[in-house]
Amino acid sequence: MTHDLVLRGGRVMDPAQGIDRVTDVAFAGGRVAAIGDALAGPARDVTGCIVTPGLIDLHTHVYWGGTALGVDPDAYAASSAVTTCVDTGSAGPGNFAGFRAHVIARAQVRVLAFLHVSFAGIFAFSPTVAVGESHDMRLMAAREAVAVARANPDVIAGIKVRIGRHASGPSGIAPLAVALDVADATGLPLMAHIDEPPPSYAEVVAQLRPGDILTHCFRPFPNAPVHGDGHLREAVHAARSRGVLFDLGHGMGSFSWGTARAALAAGFAPDTISSDVHAMCIDGPAHDLLTTMTKCLALGMTLPDVVAAATRAPAAALRRDDIGHLRPGAGDASVLALRDVPVALRDVLGEVVMYPQRLAPVGVLRAGRWQDAVARG
Repeated sequence: MTHDLVLRGGRVMDPAQGIDRVTDVAFAGGRVAAIGDALAGPARDVTGCIVTPGLIDLHTHVYWGGTALGVDPDAYAASSAVTTCVDTGSAGPGNFAGFRAHVIARAQVRVLAFLHVSFAGIFAFSPTVAVGESHDMRLMAAREAVAVARANPDVIAGIKVRIGRHASGPSGIAPLAVALDVADATGLPLMAHIDEPPPSYAEVVAQLRPGDILTHCFRPFPNAPVHGDGHLREAVHAARSRGVLFDLGHGMGSFSWGTARAALAAGFAPDTISSDVHAMCIDGPAHDLLTTMTKCLALGMTLPDVVAAATRAPAAALRRDDIGHLRPGAGDASVLALRDVPVALRDVLGEVVMYPQRLAPVGVLRAGRWQDAVARG
């Protein structure tokens, strides 16, 4: 059989199928047709590169032009080899129609969303204006959120709420109860942000259900997942045991080398790796998904585990069987390079770790069409 395009000679790494070897990936009709040696068809030589399922950034903010924190999804995706951006709460039920019409529908990259339970989403997050959207319980729009989620099942993959001293302030943990009700009514997973207390990390994770996601799982003290002596908090262990998922969600303030080292030493790795990229961290310290993945390599995670946490695991969290793998019928692939170039990796507290390699984007295939990586800026 002759195919439309063959990615030739790369290290094909598909954790969903247990594949990790040098071979070819062939596409026909915009879909993966085969994985194997010496496949026939027009070829793109990717020798020395890593071919993965299309990378999924499970935590982004891409309501560009609609919120102060939004970044352009296509520009971001082209510079980071991401094929699916999951926007987590930029829009709420009051402005989701605009997000869908003006960003999601026009983007070349796939954009999915966790709908914020707050009416206008994250509406006041900028260098000069910062008002937590969960401060005022009058903004908790349960009925509207259920209606919007049910009307947009093709792109709304979950419900989002932000809890903590900055995000919910005087409302405390109460917005979480509203969001859990919405998630229950819609049958969707909930993603909960946590920042500084109150409430505590333990109080928040204690309420999450199997399949729900706690993002910012390596955040610094206070409200870190580990005690000061490095031991994992019992509430975190209990939550993972019952099926709660833990997402890295780097962002502007939520990744600490100290927390990450202690958590991994306690056997607590993130289920999913995401950037939490937005306008205030895209130029550092988060930068993008590949930089965040490189930080996980620097922490001692293996490359197959890091790739799994950005492909198979987020697809499972999203309950999507059409992405996160290279089985026949899949439409996306990412091509990366692990370059022997020293890189300074900074966390949100300013600690810098030097690492001798970095993951870099080469290009992506979306619906069988190749796009070269484009340098940001």
